[in-house]
Amino acid sequence: MDRTLAADLARLPELLDATRAAAADALATLDARPVVPPTGKPYAPEPLPEDGTGTDAALAAFRDRWEPRLSASAGPRYLGFVTGGATPAALAGDWLTAAHDQNSNSALDGAGQDLERETVDWLRDLFGLSAAHSGTFVSGATMSNTTGLAIAREWLGERLGVSPAEDGAAALGPVRVLSGAPHSSIAKALSVLGLGRNALVRVPTLPGREAVDPAALDRALADTPGPAVVVANAGTVNTVDFDDLPALAALRERHDFWLHTDAAFGAFAALSPEHAHLAHGLDASDSLCVDLHKWLNVPYDSAVQFTRRRDLQARVFQNSAAYLGPLGDDPDLVHLTPENSHRLRALAAWFTLRAYGRRGHREIVERDIACARSLGAALDADPVFALLAPVRLNVVCFTLAEAPTADRLAALREAVADEVFVTPTVYGGTAALRAAFSNWRTTQADVRRAAEALGVAAREIA
Repeated sequence: MDRTLAADLARLPELLDATRAAAADALATLDARPVVPPTGKPYAPEPLPEDGTGTDAALAAFRDRWEPRLSASAGPRYLGFVTGGATPAALAGDWLTAAHDQNSNSALDGAGQDLERETVDWLRDLFGLSAAHSGTFVSGATMSNTTGLAIAREWLGERLGVSPAEDGAAALGPVRVLSGAPHSSIAKALSVLGLGRNALVRVPTLPGREAVDPAALDRALADTPGPAVVVANAGTVNTVDFDDLPALAALRERHDFWLHTDAAFGAFAALSPEHAHLAHGLDASDSLCVDLHKWLNVPYDSAVQFTRRRDLQARVFQNSAAYLGPLGDDPDLVHLTPENSHRLRALAAWFTLRAYGRRGHREIVERDIACARSLGAALDADPVFALLAPVRLNVVCFTLAEAPTADRLAALREAVADEVFVTPTVYGGTAALRAAFSNWRTTQADVRRAAEALGVAAREIA
């Protein structure tokens, strides 16, 4: 064994204690650190060392060279994208995921995939889905959407008497995928799956909304020869708008289509009695995307995908090799996603669900919604800002009341980066900013700090 590696093995408990101390220090200082540090000049890469200096030296080098440049994305005022943090239990689970280092894809090895199945059962219950849905963990919403649409592609083949998994996507001929306000990952998935970005047909949305117009979708489906795919939204990125899922499902009485629902973070509305009606109808989906490193507050990367047609899923992703687990009626996880290597992502989710239960995660969701409403009210009351949409759940979409150009909004975003991170967007043709609340640490005090910083910076820019 390499001499340095052997020395680290002999001191492993001590090294883990040092790492624990470094992690605890990083988390303890989240509130004081810049939310997004100034980028400055990119670092020139250092050459790979010929001889290593051990974990102690590597930890010191990381803390000196890289840690100060990392964003405080685990903190309470990182409101860009839709980014959660990691609850204490999720962090503990993630550390143990690395310690046990499971490839939880096969019945030939340990209980990892059984733990994942239990966790998927808990999540299915959390979101109000029936036992008709099976699921497995993937890396994020993009992979969840890609997996769901891959199953939809095979369903199209089933309807047409071919198998894209065997014969390729070309066997389907032209495909139409209809959606009102699809997330960018949908077009990416269609590209990866060989269906092509041009297969995506945007259907008109309701006036002033991002929700699809069911009547317009009805007409579009009537104009679509043969079976189609509909991508519904349960929580759009800009304004957290929800398609009328029961109305869309009812269209299947007249049209033949696969219903895939992108509920990356909108599914968590089911946890709040006041907002659960928004997620009503999720169970009617043929496939469903939910992102867990958003509102479940588990570390990156983690998402889950659900489907009613696990048989088609296994047909797409089956992997024939003697050293892998069986396919059968209850396929090993290796046969259900693009990944042969599959870390035990479920453990962090299992830990946080086991530690805090439905009630604890409901509290996080409802507190974040209350924080979003408070920021929306503060910005709406400030004449320097304009809200572009109602705060339906946990995202505030806003802009400058005067001259809302992309450049001025970029200047505003950069000016407040120490205190709060928001991301740019365009809504209704207007350059805008988004503040998304999904972190378990965020409180009303953070809202006040964010609103004050935005107001001061906007006036300086004006």
